[in-house]
Amino acid sequence: MKSFTSRRARAIMVAIAAGSLALTGCSENTGGSGGEKGESQEKAKEQSQGVAYLDDKASAGPAEEVPGAKPGGTITVYQESALSHMDPGQIYVSDAGQFANLVFRGLTNFQEDGKGGVSVVGDLATDSGKASDDNKTWTFTLKDGIKDQNGKEITSADVRHSVERLYAEFIFDGPTFLQTWLSGPDYRKALPDGGFGKKHLPDSVLETPDDKTIVFHFDTPRPDLPMTLAMPGYSIVPEESDTKEKYDTAPVSLGPYKIEEFKAGKTLKLVKNENWDAKTDPVRHQYVDGFDFQFGVTESTQTKRLISDQGEAKNAIQFTGGVDATQIQDVISDASVNKRTIKGYQPYVMQLTFNLDRVKNKAVRDAVTYAVNSKSLIAGEGGAYGGDVAPNLFAPTLPGYDAKYDPYGRLKTPAGNVEKAKELLADVPASEKKLVFAYANSEAGQKRKVAIEDALGKVGIDVVSKEIDAASYYEQIGKLENPYDIYITGWGQDWPSPSTVVTPVYDGDQVADGASNYSHINDPKVQELIKKALNEQPEQAAKTWEEAHKYILEEVNPAAPLWYTKQFQLYGSNIGGARYSTESSYLDVTQLFLKS
Repeated sequence: MKSFTSRRARAIMVAIAAGSLALTGCSENTGGSGGEKGESQEKAKEQSQGVAYLDDKASAGPAEEVPGAKPGGTITVYQESALSHMDPGQIYVSDAGQFANLVFRGLTNFQEDGKGGVSVVGDLATDSGKASDDNKTWTFTLKDGIKDQNGKEITSADVRHSVERLYAEFIFDGPTFLQTWLSGPDYRKALPDGGFGKKHLPDSVLETPDDKTIVFHFDTPRPDLPMTLAMPGYSIVPEESDTKEKYDTAPVSLGPYKIEEFKAGKTLKLVKNENWDAKTDPVRHQYVDGFDFQFGVTESTQTKRLISDQGEAKNAIQFTGGVDATQIQDVISDASVNKRTIKGYQPYVMQLTFNLDRVKNKAVRDAVTYAVNSKSLIAGEGGAYGGDVAPNLFAPTLPGYDAKYDPYGRLKTPAGNVEKAKELLADVPASEKKLVFAYANSEAGQKRKVAIEDALGKVGIDVVSKEIDAASYYEQIGKLENPYDIYITGWGQDWPSPSTVVTPVYDGDQVADGASNYSHINDPKVQELIKKALNEQPEQAAKTWEEAHKYILEEVNPAAPLWYTKQFQLYGSNIGGARYSTESSYLDVTQLFLKS
């Protein structure tokens, strides 16, 4: 899944039907030098555990009270770029995912214990779902009295509508797991108008026998469905409130907060949703009166304000931004400031993606992969606090991660192998050594631009950099006919299985506008391996996914692995309930209150 500067993943795992265990994808980042990487990754492994699908009792609500929590006050939110989307169906990026935790609800959700453990509970549903013996049929029952911000009670018709609208053409940037599971890779053809007309999905696929019951029918086992439905992209959109394309700027809330005022790119004000009932919600709280978002506040400014801890900054948080790399020492050297931080290991792999429609020469792709300077890029992210060198395209939070798999020698030459890159480029025509690089117009994007230009320039590649608005970055590079050769992307698993990395990012069926296959890779061997793995039991599938991983990276090379990300965020001294969220890989916004 996309994070704000990378694809965001649900950094959690469940014990799926065949009994495989999953990683929670989080570990305490204690800072330090060269040994930190191994320590962090070992801690990620230590947190490997099965996560249960919980029953109606655990799903009932209210959420467990946060110790010392008090009601009242408004939290200020610092954010550099505007939200990518506010329509649930379009949400696949971390900034919007954090926003969704405050405003939307789905059939299921993730419940955290604050120690890295995560379970799946019913959110709008009475439990995490009831599966048939073969996991092909899943039934959910809605809780009583769930209302949207307008006071309308949510019924199964709203759930059906929320699923069917995802088939519409105006939904282009969200997850596609559920749609493809129900209707195949060409799912839009099954319901071209997204259910807004008279046609609906047949009962053999999606059944709503009464106002409270929703039944999903699949042609193959889908044991991961409760996790999938907990993604923000599958939150409920009330049918009578749906304004199609316009919904992205004025969505209707089912969560504890609703939008009172929104000025695109400038401010967003959330206030209490009076129709949210804490007794039905096992995850969220409504301690504060609201959240005031300030957009356009750079990470360096955010960090300065929060270090100073004056005025409104006492009540402020970083949303998806982190501590500015140049000010990390100012934070960790002052105990009173450092205690106001959250740290964690994230599930994202940042990579330099090649547009294979434009960069067709593998020698060029391989040369770039050897040339890129992970050390310099990580320094711009905060050094040891910002990430580790990535030797491959799988993250340490994935089951079976192989830290020694390093086909391009990234670990031995983290600053780039200039000699090898030049050797590969020796016979390449000059016209193929000119690459258009797209970067986001954020502080992080500027740092990455400098690092990429410097590294590739050293091996004789002419980099032409093109700036993209950070809020629409993924939308722009997600266009099939985009005018760029290379761009930095990041991906983390949507749940702890390689299937949620290989399939969305490297599957030829995902070559489409708005899809996550940013390289446009469409290789017969990869397609064959994906199909094989999806029909195997987890133990055998793990071997097939690894075979696909190695073939993709070595034989095709659609993306150069750069770094694995870590989280380091700062908040004001009057913020209570602050903790790292294993589920979001950011500050857990569902727990916050003001101390005074």
